[in-house]
Order: sequence, then C-alpha cells, then structure tokens
Amino acid sequence: MKKTRLIKIVLKRTGALKFLTTYIIIFACVSVGVWIIEPNIKSIFDSIWYCFSVATTIGFGDITAVTILGRAMSIFLSICSILIIAVVPGIITSYYIESTRLREKESIAKFLDDLEHLPELSNEELQNLSEKVKKFNRK
Repeated sequence: MKKTRLIKIVLKRTGALKFLTTYIIIFACVSVGVWIIEPNIKSIFDSIWYCFSVATTIGFGDITAVTILGRAMSIFLSICSILIIAVVPGIITSYYIESTRLREKESIAKFLDDLEHLPELSNEELQNLSEKVKKFNRK
C-alpha cells in the first residue's frame, strides 16, 4: 500500500498523473468510438479488448478494425500509447534522480556544516560524524 501511495505522490508531483489521466480518457473515448463505428465489434467489452491489443501493440487479430475511421482511431490510440510508455517512466526516473541528488547535496551540506562547528557538537554528534567518515572511507 505504501508503494502505491508513493507512486501516486510521484505521479502527482511530476505532472505525469495528468498525462495518465488524459491517456485513460483517450482510451475510453476511442473504445466507445470503435464500438459505435466498427461493425465487427458487438459489445463495449470487445471494444475495450480491441483497444487494449492496439494500445499494447500486441494486435491479437481476433478483432480488427475494418472502417477507415476505426483504423484511424486505432492508429491514434497506438501513437498515444507509445508516447505514454515512453514519457511517464522517463518523468518518474528523472524525478527519482533529482530527489537522490537533492538528498546527496543536503547530506553533504549538513556534513560540511558539522565540520565547521566541531567544537559545538555533542559527543553523540561527534560519534555520528566519525561513523560517516568511516563509511565514506570504505567506499
């Protein structure tokens, strides 16, 4: 559950949630459009299945678009799917790298601040600082 919340927070902070929401709306609209337009697709569930196979670029072939508009919508959904698969992981990765760099800079700044104020540190803080230096030397 924590991982799900973390992913949601990252998606929200990076703006990727807007991309995903837009994609879901596009997927739903294309599913309904294909269901209405295509004579081979008899139910909304068949349309969702067809759009899933188009979106994942698997293309099972059990259901196909035969009208020009249905094929055009399939191409549009396929392009949107490829973009989502390319953009969202990139956004999440970029956010992760930036947050890691920020944490690293904060810890370096704290370390340097501690070094500048050595006489003011307690024995426990000095011990922690010593452990950090030992860990750094092991790397």
